Amino acid sequence: MIHIVHHSDYVAPAPARSTYQWNKNGLVRDVLREQGDAFQWHVPEPMSREWIEAVHDPDYTAQVLEARVPKHKERRIGFPVTPQVAKRAQVVPGGTWLAALLALEHGYAANTAGGSHHALADTGAGFCIFNDLAIVAVRLVEEGRASRVLIVDCDVHQGDGTASLTAGRPGIATYSIHAEKNFPVRKARSTLDVALPDGTGDDAYLAALAETLPPLVDGFAPDLILYQAGVDPFAEDRLGRLSLSHDGLAARERWIGGFFGARGIPIASALGGGYGQDAMEVAERHAASIRTLGQAVAN
Repeated sequence: MIHIVHHSDYVAPAPARSTYQWNKNGLVRDVLREQGDAFQWHVPEPMSREWIEAVHDPDYTAQVLEARVPKHKERRIGFPVTPQVAKRAQVVPGGTWLAALLALEHGYAANTAGGSHHALADTGAGFCIFNDLAIVAVRLVEEGRASRVLIVDCDVHQGDGTASLTAGRPGIATYSIHAEKNFPVRKARSTLDVALPDGTGDDAYLAALAETLPPLVDGFAPDLILYQAGVDPFAEDRLGRLSLSHDGLAARERWIGGFFGARGIPIASALGGGYGQDAMEVAERHAASIRTLGQAVAN
């Protein structure tokens, strides 16, 4: 049984002038539901303001929750923050939080949203409003649910916000494997960054992952993984610069799930990036990621 977290508020009405695919999360849910009864569904609560403010500036938090984000910050985010978008921004970290708790109990759980790794302390950026990965990692450690949380980010874009928000915090480490020349232009410093050249394909990508991640895991000894499972390293992704095939993405998830599953380290995945003109094709990429991860951990 694969445990999946989803909330109806993940699908907010598309704000005007938005190029983000607002129906993606609902399509991921639909694809998985059509694949049978191998999934157990869970509905999260919104993240409390207290824990959002543990990593985000209180003034920025208020701007979002009250849907009064300044225009210059909305331009960095990539869309207007309407009341519906603000509601979604609060429930998504709650979904990643619930996925983390379920992973601690069952070994693996997935949030059908989240992975908002570009959000910074006082602003959002790159389609990200609140950084669910940083919020959840900080809460897990401060509440004593986990001693050491490793955030593994396999999105094609560097997890700059996550690295910035968790830098220097005890019990949290960050790993990002990404396209060197992709967004953001100014990279932050993760605990370990693996920057790949444009056009990196399946074999070179998997070799880099297998060479660089195990030493960090061995040295840090995490007791929970928050996994940003972006599927935008795909060769045909609209915003990617790498060249993974469908088989390469599946091999990545089998390696991640098998590696941590064999060590008994729970994994909570967040959806991350995936972009294209065909929203269903993108949703199927994400659904395959979740399904493959769950199977790999179980095996």
